[in-house]
Amino acid sequence: MSFLDQFALKFLAVMALLFMLALLALALWLSYLYMQDRNQKQSTIRRNYPLLGRLRYQFEHLGEFFRQYFFAQDREEMPFNRVQRSWVYRAAKNVDSTLAFGSTKLMNQTGEFLFLNHHLPVVEQDSVEAPPICIGEGFVAKPYLAQSFFNISGMSFGAISEPAVRALSRGAKRAGVWLNTGEGGLSSFHLEGGCDLVFQIGTAKYGVRNERGELDEARLAQVAAHDTVRMFEIKLSQGAKPGKGGILPGVKVTEVIASTRGIPVGQDSISPNGHPEIRSVGDMLDLVERVRRVTGKPTGIKFVLGRSEWLNELFSLIHERGLASAPDFITLDSGDGGTGAAPQALMDNVGLTLRDSLPILVNRLVEFGLRERIRVIASGKMINPSAVAWALSMGADFVVSARGFMFALGCIQALRCNRNTCPTGVTTHDPELQKGLDPTEKSVRVANYASAIVREVGVIAHSCGVADPRHLSREHIHVVDGDGRLRPVQDFYPVPAVRQEYAPKI
Repeated sequence: MSFLDQFALKFLAVMALLFMLALLALALWLSYLYMQDRNQKQSTIRRNYPLLGRLRYQFEHLGEFFRQYFFAQDREEMPFNRVQRSWVYRAAKNVDSTLAFGSTKLMNQTGEFLFLNHHLPVVEQDSVEAPPICIGEGFVAKPYLAQSFFNISGMSFGAISEPAVRALSRGAKRAGVWLNTGEGGLSSFHLEGGCDLVFQIGTAKYGVRNERGELDEARLAQVAAHDTVRMFEIKLSQGAKPGKGGILPGVKVTEVIASTRGIPVGQDSISPNGHPEIRSVGDMLDLVERVRRVTGKPTGIKFVLGRSEWLNELFSLIHERGLASAPDFITLDSGDGGTGAAPQALMDNVGLTLRDSLPILVNRLVEFGLRERIRVIASGKMINPSAVAWALSMGADFVVSARGFMFALGCIQALRCNRNTCPTGVTTHDPELQKGLDPTEKSVRVANYASAIVREVGVIAHSCGVADPRHLSREHIHVVDGDGRLRPVQDFYPVPAVRQEYAPKI
């Protein structure tokens, strides 16, 4: 027998032995799991069906991934379907966004809207860019001239990762849009891109708080000293969790996040469900004026609308105190807004969606003669051009998006935002997972996405016969009613007249 034959026999003998040892180890492991399942009392399925019962939980875990890739139809996924996400991905990559054959949208669904094209659309040489809007002019020392009607909504450093913040900052600068910091404070990563920033003050006052969690005016002034911090937004509530403060699991509170927020490392960061110093609409205006006095910059409020009667009280009080007391802008969030973590009871059941709340807010501002004084920023599930154009038509001055820009960063809607296991590096602080998100590359996609939205909203506007998107109005929209018929949106949300007592004196 040759040497090679002897070696082959020994190799096969060793492999056979290893195989038998592996089978023995597997049998011992399965026996251990069997006994564990049979003797535990937490799960009925595992106790009654040892080993096999475990498969149920594995299949349940894998189900959401199989639905996303194999079973869900293009328009069935939630909260954003494949058609919506695919448009963002194509826009961010700056590839062809046209489609072939025909629309897959069901156009007779109650609540769906359609834009009314004009028989004489605006030709390209007659089109104009949407003009910038000044916020706080005549009421603050440093008003802000906002260039774009589409901007980046609040995403806290902590809820999203360092490379994600860096990519957003650079991309916002490249596209000429603003970036809202979210309630997690101002980090060096927000500043590095040189973009315009909106600093959000949440209920926990992260980044501008003292040891007791109260607003620290000295720290507030330090933030305002940055030239790129253009405005301040006091967050009263958030669409996905109205009546509940921010939730950042301790596993995501790293040293740099803790130092940015002013909180302990590794502990759950739970914000109060309201500002302790606000107990009335008067207190609300007091806080707005306090922040504006310290910063010298436009200051507004953010909320999701539920009951709307308090708006009458707020707007009446503004007239009593004078227009200078008003917030310079209102960011209106939607009841179907996004978040990194929220109780399902609030996420699914509380707060009006923007579809209903935006016309309520705009109409109320018109009635009280405050429409020009207070700018309106619409937020919530608007990631495609049609939704942005709808918000502008209903009276918003600006539209902001968070999840749209997350998709531009590479988010695949894995629904892992609250677990520190985001596979695309957007919402995780695991260094290994963050490696996949290159800030330089993704900043280009952020800018591409913002530019594509502005461009295609312009396409809708031109089709409707207006030269720029800011000229869109409710007369350009029809909506499907409960009988499946198209009716003017003004039948549902007519624009009111200014109340006589607030009408300008001639």
